[in-house]
Amino acid sequence: MRTSLCDRFGIELPIFGFTPSEHVAAAISRAGGMGVLGCVRFNDAAELDAVLDWMDEHTDGKPYGVDVVMPAKIPAEGNQADLGKLVPEGHRAFVERVLADLGVPPLDDGGAGRDGVLGWLHSVARSQVDVALKHPIKLIANALGSPPADVIAQAHAAGVPVAALAGKAEHAARHVDNGVDIVVAQGYEAGGHTGEIASMVLVPEIVDAVGERAPVLAAGGIGSGRQAAAALALGASGVWMGSFWLATEEYLQTMTGSGAIQRALVAASSSDTVRSRIYTGKPARLLRTRWTEAWAAPDAPEPLPMPLQNLLVSPAHNRMHAVHDPSLVSMPVGQIVGRMDRVRGVAEVIAELVGGYEEALSRLDKTR
Repeated sequence: MRTSLCDRFGIELPIFGFTPSEHVAAAISRAGGMGVLGCVRFNDAAELDAVLDWMDEHTDGKPYGVDVVMPAKIPAEGNQADLGKLVPEGHRAFVERVLADLGVPPLDDGGAGRDGVLGWLHSVARSQVDVALKHPIKLIANALGSPPADVIAQAHAAGVPVAALAGKAEHAARHVDNGVDIVVAQGYEAGGHTGEIASMVLVPEIVDAVGERAPVLAAGGIGSGRQAAAALALGASGVWMGSFWLATEEYLQTMTGSGAIQRALVAASSSDTVRSRIYTGKPARLLRTRWTEAWAAPDAPEPLPMPLQNLLVSPAHNRMHAVHDPSLVSMPVGQIVGRMDRVRGVAEVIAELVGGYEEALSRLDKTR
């Protein structure tokens, strides 16, 4: 299971694992892939710096990357207090009513300091890039398309390639025109922010659109070795996986309330997701729960634009996670959740991917 990206990045396997957990990211890198740490949860540059110090110490010298969120349309800037004033009281009242209906109590500490993430802001993402480039990172990815030209130039000046997610072939071609080095073709079935084209159609379209100018990573619906083999057969040079790492032992080491999250994920089928704007303000695939159903009700307000929607709902997410009720989980996840039938270690997931890939190639070899 080796492609040109392995030589380019000094990795054993063309498996790029996006995750908000530094423990998961480090484990992916140690297992031979490329762990990519999602930075959006870090409002404070010093906190990110400390976590990257930890990554430097726990990756055994193996390469890792970071992922920032810089939307093409720059959202409103400001601190939490100022931006909070832009959230309509009607939306706040709706959230409080839903939480009361769901039986979710306030946090014991009042939720101080948990008013939502500002990593969606360009100013915060730029500070994250500045911090990350002080560490030996090997990749910067942007979850919402091409970063600004000066950010790409800044990364290239440090010798760090840039990846960008794309949901359409024309977007991928534009990313490469802008200087992006690697395109992540993210299909409709993926978790988090997604477009509307399924991976089976999207990956070869993007491979054809960018030609020899940039390698393509396939994302969306990948949780087994045979799916990785299919991605490479479609022309991808590797795979980008996010959702599948949520059901790992290492994820439990990082994220508060992840025990209930994992119980919900393991119990879910591939049909138990919904694509909605209620998480960030942009379309994102989430686990279907009583919370998402409340937002789908006729009396629910329209979600707010980024970053206001996340500022509105983040305190509610924290309250629901504190209840440890799987039916109240608020979590982005892709349709591959149907294959997440138990909690594994990252190394075991990697081994299963490689074994399944080899079995798929052996089975195909018999068809010749």
